[in-house]
Amino acid sequence: MLLQDKIAIVYGAGAVGRAIARRYVREGATVHLVNRSQPGLDKAVAEITADGGTVSTAELDATDEAAVAAYVDEVVAQHGRLDISFNVIGVDDVQGTPLAEMPIADIMKPIEKAVRTQLVTSQPAIKQMRTQHSGVILNFGGIGEPVKDYSIGGFQVALAATDALRRQLATELGVDGIRVNTVQTSGVVQSVVEGYGDSPEGQEIRKMLIDSTVLKHETSYEDVGDAATLAASDLTRTMTGAALNMTCGSTLDWR
Repeated sequence: MLLQDKIAIVYGAGAVGRAIARRYVREGATVHLVNRSQPGLDKAVAEITADGGTVSTAELDATDEAAVAAYVDEVVAQHGRLDISFNVIGVDDVQGTPLAEMPIADIMKPIEKAVRTQLVTSQPAIKQMRTQHSGVILNFGGIGEPVKDYSIGGFQVALAATDALRRQLATELGVDGIRVNTVQTSGVVQSVVEGYGDSPEGQEIRKMLIDSTVLKHETSYEDVGDAATLAASDLTRTMTGAALNMTCGSTLDWR
């Protein structure tokens, strides 16, 4: 198992966060899953228990510095270490209005939340990882090309900000043996169309998303689990400051 005996905190118990937590448990990690509301945590416990595993959960606001720091201290006190910190928190973005017309507060909301949650979750993890001279800081998202045919609000700006933050953290933390990477996706189709069921509208959105890829297939929750496991494992011990591109080619590396 690729994550045997690793201690992981995953922030965010939406469908993507639960998929990551479920796969980490399968790969032998001890997983602590954090979410700001209980229903997502209850789903995760049910899914992971049905899969034969166990997960610890905590209802916590990932924008709350003191609460997150105290929680990380609890995890470290319990296990003596922390190997993986993965931010999968949603950023509450507002879409559908051009930037030139959108209220500034709506534009700034995802930018501020994306950067804040990445810093709030990373800083206490880094404090512990420095004492170990090892660890992995991860986030989910990744910058893509500007969106031409839809008003995506501040979301892409938020991704660009966390992209820059990842590279800067990687530069500063390499000397401490800490890797900082992004699992990059252009969207998990299952998640995007979840509310549409088998409706024609949902099928149209699915087709549009798949047609935008080079490989002409979608990224699944299982794919997310695969990439997240690879990113956290020692198989990528030479990678830092990087985005693991799992967009099926809808976004091609340009740097």
